[in-house]
Amino acid sequence: MNQSLDFQPELLQRFDISGPRYTSYPTADRMHSGFGPRDYAEELRHRAQRPDEPVSLYFHVPFCETLCYYCGCNKIPTKNHGRSAPYLDSVERELKLIAGLLQTRLPVTQLHWGGGTPTFLNDEEAARLMAMTREHFDLQPGGEFSIEIDPRKVDEKRVAHLAHLGFNRMSVGVQDFAPEVQQAVNRIQSVDETRLVIDAARAHGFGSISLDLIYGLPFQNLDSFARTLDQVLYLSPDRLSLYSYAHLPHLFKPQRRINAEDLPSVEVKLGLLGLAIKRLEEAGYVYIGMDHFAKPDDELARAQREGKLHRNFQGYSTQAELDLLAFGVSSISNVGNCYAQNAKTIDEYTEMLAFNKLPTARGVHLTPEDHLRRTAIQRLMCDFHLDLAALADEFKVDAAATFAADLQRLKPLEEAGLVMREGPQGLQVRVTPQGRLLVRVVAMQFDGYLHQPRAQLSQPRYSRVI
Repeated sequence: MNQSLDFQPELLQRFDISGPRYTSYPTADRMHSGFGPRDYAEELRHRAQRPDEPVSLYFHVPFCETLCYYCGCNKIPTKNHGRSAPYLDSVERELKLIAGLLQTRLPVTQLHWGGGTPTFLNDEEAARLMAMTREHFDLQPGGEFSIEIDPRKVDEKRVAHLAHLGFNRMSVGVQDFAPEVQQAVNRIQSVDETRLVIDAARAHGFGSISLDLIYGLPFQNLDSFARTLDQVLYLSPDRLSLYSYAHLPHLFKPQRRINAEDLPSVEVKLGLLGLAIKRLEEAGYVYIGMDHFAKPDDELARAQREGKLHRNFQGYSTQAELDLLAFGVSSISNVGNCYAQNAKTIDEYTEMLAFNKLPTARGVHLTPEDHLRRTAIQRLMCDFHLDLAALADEFKVDAAATFAADLQRLKPLEEAGLVMREGPQGLQVRVTPQGRLLVRVVAMQFDGYLHQPRAQLSQPRYSRVI
């Protein structure tokens, strides 16, 4: 499947609205406090009845030594490394509670440590967390075990230790190599220290290395970003994520330290995106989907070609619809018919576990309608194609009646050339090359919550799609 892009700035600017990123459906803002520990425990007991089916695990390590001003993650900036050991005590309690409900060591084919900065943990603490995980879960040979890395805090010896623990995938934050940009966002990071980590990862058998870039940061311009792209392409990552900076200082306090006047104009920001797409495609990278590129022989690219690409809270994935068990403060699980999020503050998270209580603060039960629309949005985000007739057959509904309002909402996008409708009754929806960067907008037309009467609709605030 050729996922090439047709970059048209006028269309992007016209449809640059706010919308969800669809790492889940229903989206995280639909979770509520009426869902609590008992609800999640019940879902886990049901999951225990499928002991042979593999799961995915996520561990959230919230600490980081320095605060990057652009960051919207749940993090705790601190130089006090004494905070990590008590935090791991709480994570161990959570693991034991979950294991008690599951009553078996479920097989694991996907594992991810995120943050914050997971490498805030020292070698002994990282080994402890992995040992705790293996005590309660069965990590499968050939599984994808990944970790997010801050190359400013990691050397060759630490990379070797992570490989020894079983990690075989790595995500490395870069954002931008331009000194002026780095100064403005409080992330000073050299090309050399980034290269050291990547070279060490390759030497120690890491199968896939991903780099993160952000466009739209203060003081970015076409010349400086072109130099960053030169340096990134020299590092030759297997995957590359190209994120749009969303300036939401009312939601993320650290962003108040970024002067809005220093941000690139809309025209320059679109130019940065167009430049990056051009350079990456010229270098042979394949557009996987929203924000993501990969080399043609990477697992993500292969999964896309085979129609086996999936999307979850960590982004695009080669794994099928695995249940996701998430541990640590603010982490979100997807098990059975629910999403469940842990307490967002470390004090509340720790206190609940101290009383042997699951730290679930909110969640949501999925309805049959949610499953239907989640599948529709998943296929659009991964395949840029949606067969509504086949979907209706799968969920035993009438396609024309079920999707009448959705297809009506698609008309302006169809007229603008973002989508094409094909087949009997136009039930084949295909996102065009010029529409692929706006796939979030296409997916929004199938979001049942966004189109409820306003009296029933909460008003979440999302980032812009470009």
